[in-house]
Amino acid sequence: MGTDITVLAVDWGRLERTPTGERERLLYQAAEPADDTGRGAEPEVGWMFPASAKTPWCGRYEFRDTLGSYKPHFWAANGWDTVRESADPGLREALDAFLLGLIWWGADADDEEDRPDAGLFPSDPEAWRPRLHLVCPPVVVPTLAARWARAEPLLGGLERTYDAHASRPGRWIADFGEFAGLLRQWAVVVDESARRGWGLLGLPV
Repeated sequence: MGTDITVLAVDWGRLERTPTGERERLLYQAAEPADDTGRGAEPEVGWMFPASAKTPWCGRYEFRDTLGSYKPHFWAANGWDTVRESADPGLREALDAFLLGLIWWGADADDEEDRPDAGLFPSDPEAWRPRLHLVCPPVVVPTLAARWARAEPLLGGLERTYDAHASRPGRWIADFGEFAGLLRQWAVVVDESARRGWGLLGLPV
């Protein structure tokens, strides 16, 4: 779990009109724009539109208190795995559907291998890491927003159970507050993308 994640909101039509061989380069420019603030500068938390001057059809989201690492997202999903059976059934149904599209691979998932790239990039049979952590075409994003709208009012009821069974003091996603905070940032990601009618991609950078 040493990889990072950079989440992009993407105008899918523009992406699909971009030649396949150029997409990965442009998306990585959006994820790591050398022309914005310069290497080594601390990124601003939240959305940046456009992600870079070369990709006006992308926005980039920087998560608070994650240092760009994928680990907080992994451990949030792990925490949900730990407590979901004890959650209110309405919350479990809604949060299952919300997280399954973003950072959680389902109750029966064995590993994280072979995540699809939806045919966005040329095939790479020798890839040593995932090409994408996340692929959510625009048609999927409003459904995620609706699932969060159902889950959010019920989320507070999970606090006692989460802190009793899934807290990890001193580590990533230490308690319910950090779990809920990360999920609320994902809700910001989803809601803004849904508002624009854009899709979401998560690059391992």
